[in-house]
Amino acid sequence: MTVADYMAACLHHPEFGYYASRPRLGAEGDFITAPLVSQMFGELIGLWAAETWMRMGSPSPFRLVEMGPGDGTLMSDVLRAVRAVPGFLDAADLWLVETSPPLREAQRARLGELQWTDALAGVPDGAPLVLIANELLDCLPARQFVRTETGWAERRVGLAEGGLAFGLSPPPNGFMPSDAAPGSLLEWSEPTAMLGAEVGRRIAADGGAGLFIDYGRSEPGYGDTLQALVAHQKVSPLERPGEADLTVHADFPTFALAARKVGAGATPILEQGEFLRRLGIAERAAALAAARPDKAEVIGRQLARLVEADQMGSLFKAVVIHTQSLAVPGFE
Repeated sequence: MTVADYMAACLHHPEFGYYASRPRLGAEGDFITAPLVSQMFGELIGLWAAETWMRMGSPSPFRLVEMGPGDGTLMSDVLRAVRAVPGFLDAADLWLVETSPPLREAQRARLGELQWTDALAGVPDGAPLVLIANELLDCLPARQFVRTETGWAERRVGLAEGGLAFGLSPPPNGFMPSDAAPGSLLEWSEPTAMLGAEVGRRIAADGGAGLFIDYGRSEPGYGDTLQALVAHQKVSPLERPGEADLTVHADFPTFALAARKVGAGATPILEQGEFLRRLGIAERAAALAAARPDKAEVIGRQLARLVEADQMGSLFKAVVIHTQSLAVPGFE
């Protein structure tokens, strides 16, 4: 099978898939996301959402949507932050886009009864969107292609003596770069392009903005980014299918281009650290530390984890798909 088919099976098989049966987030789980690092992340995203809504003209109603809400921590922090914004929650029609039954239960336990759907298409149209998605794109399956001495071949997963193994299949159909050196590996995620186009069409038609934050590339390039995590440790992607979180680096250029092609705007791709600094995370950290001097050291470590280049600050990126005329907070 292709690497994309393997990823899809490992993550979403209804009985054995990682997200369908055993997602484990947080310090005691397999991986940790920015909302679990610090409340500052979700609070700033909430204020970003409120400012975006006001720049849209404070429409009522509007759809407040989170795609891939994890355990509900991000949305919980967002809702806490926006309570002080007059009219925002009254106008918001809140939806969570989630395919994982265990994660839906975690979200329900944290947030109460809300509206869920399996896909963005399940969110009613006809009203502007304010959409957020953190660490969603990295889970979208990608195919892998390898440049050999004789041309391109597709990397596949199959059975070999002793278990699963990578192999190569005949050259793929369609255009492939001709300037790549032998040994180069190219990743291509059709679901990433499809989601970019879907978000772009929806926003071009109904208005609004969608913020996507993930780890990934801001420029096209080569390289094998397929990885599996168990208890915060990297393991072979073939070692524990269905028991590990399996990801690739998000392809932000493809995602943004797909949205532009259908009539939406897309911001430049910013590093997470720069984006959060523009939203005022340093000032928020200082205020929290002043209020709780006993927690100042912890808050400092959390801030560093989110913004420093050698931690999450540079590897993680942010982009917004938006109505063409909208000036997006943090990207002016």
